[in-house]
Amino acid sequence: MRKLVLMMQVSLDGCVARQDGELEWIFPQFDDGLTEHTLGVLGGASAHLMGAATYRDMAAHWPVSDGPIAALMNEIPKVAFAERPLEATWATTRVLEGGDALAEGITALKREDGDGGYLLAHGGASFARSLIRERLVDEYRLSIHPVAIGTSGQRIFEGPLGLRLTGARCFPAGAVAASYEPEG
Repeated sequence: MRKLVLMMQVSLDGCVARQDGELEWIFPQFDDGLTEHTLGVLGGASAHLMGAATYRDMAAHWPVSDGPIAALMNEIPKVAFAERPLEATWATTRVLEGGDALAEGITALKREDGDGGYLLAHGGASFARSLIRERLVDEYRLSIHPVAIGTSGQRIFEGPLGLRLTGARCFPAGAVAASYEPEG
């Protein structure tokens, strides 16, 4: 069975975005090492999972981007989860719709043959919270940035959750990539 990996950029105080959704705080620490690390995580994925809002943002950005991450973002098959109809405008996208689509859809995706890769969920605080709440995440890969956003930031963890550190790597600009598995 494939595992579900949640990859997120996180502030030191646990936020994944400002309250208005802005992410500009991640870019100063996105050095060559963190970019290489991100490419490695993306390269190991057999499918990229996201919620509808993140899908719309990424579908507008990545197909016209020529940055180092763009090729992988465009090549990896994508699965967008939506509560309402969503048009699949980005190549290699499958849309799963409906209230039960998340748990049922991910369980089915985990059973599919993925050429040895994992399912990679990336982006969207609400989507990530839903994955965590449903206990669907098998591994967390967090890039922790040396920035504090404060009480106005969006968070993905709603309550206590025991995690076990499985790896960590520091980068020159100050970010730390840390991998965790849920305890128990």
